[in-house]
Amino acid sequence: MRKQIRTDLAMEAVNAGERTSIDGVKMNQWSAGGVEITEVRIDSEQGARMLGKAPGHYVTLECPGLARHELEERRRVSDLLGQQIERLLEGRINKEQPVLVIGLGNRKITPDSLGSKVVDRTLVTRHLFNTMPEKMDERMRSVCALAPGVLGVSGLETFEVVKSLVDRLNPCCLICIDSLAARSTRRVGSAVQLTDTGIQPGSGVGNHRSALNQQSLGVPVLAVGMPMVVYAATIARDALELLSEGMQQDDQLDEALDELAGQLSGNAVGDMIVTPREVDSLIDQAAWVLARGINRALQPALSDEEIQTMME
Repeated sequence: MRKQIRTDLAMEAVNAGERTSIDGVKMNQWSAGGVEITEVRIDSEQGARMLGKAPGHYVTLECPGLARHELEERRRVSDLLGQQIERLLEGRINKEQPVLVIGLGNRKITPDSLGSKVVDRTLVTRHLFNTMPEKMDERMRSVCALAPGVLGVSGLETFEVVKSLVDRLNPCCLICIDSLAARSTRRVGSAVQLTDTGIQPGSGVGNHRSALNQQSLGVPVLAVGMPMVVYAATIARDALELLSEGMQQDDQLDEALDELAGQLSGNAVGDMIVTPREVDSLIDQAAWVLARGINRALQPALSDEEIQTMME
């Protein structure tokens, strides 16, 4: 029986139930400078249904040093993130069209404010290209960014806002940022996932909205996120597994654990989400990492110092 699992990370979905292989799904893992990188490629509708993920590429960068606020680790992850963003968007970025960066989530709720904080740190240049093109550095690319907020605050569906911008601005691609939910507590604040399949706003907290992807918007959509929450029912199942340590592991015990976890998921506990008490600092560090990676990918010819100077 497949274990109860609620996660936005493709790598965790693949590992659920300890499956060794899934038809139409390929997973590759390697290390780079102390960062663990996992790439999942879903090539079939069957694999997509089994994992609950859209077909496409999913890349996860894991580094425990992120949660410990280690500067060198943050730089290393953001550099690798920039490289992976460039790889997934290869051939899709051009100087004739802007790149649109969208920060999803609710700015007023700390674990859901990652998208808006990344937008605040993104180097935007489209207005400069429009008002003083003769003075623009030829090394720069046109970038615009927006954090549209959430339906309950603005009265507008995120999809409605983004679709209107796409129709008006005709961007070459979108980069969407959002907080995610993880299966493992150790990945909260210490893992980054990017995927070329787009994103469904609010999925991390079970509040599904219209998907933002190439099919719905007509342009390539890259989604970037970091886990900031874990479902309480997931933690409860982990606790049950710890309590069962030493007991003979068999299918009957595993089914019993799944049944208990299922019962928890069906009541109020199942809808609760948990976030670390230091989530304020985690969000700030995560926004720095993601924004630096995005800036490095979109403005590869500029140095960190030049980007910082332009944003001041």
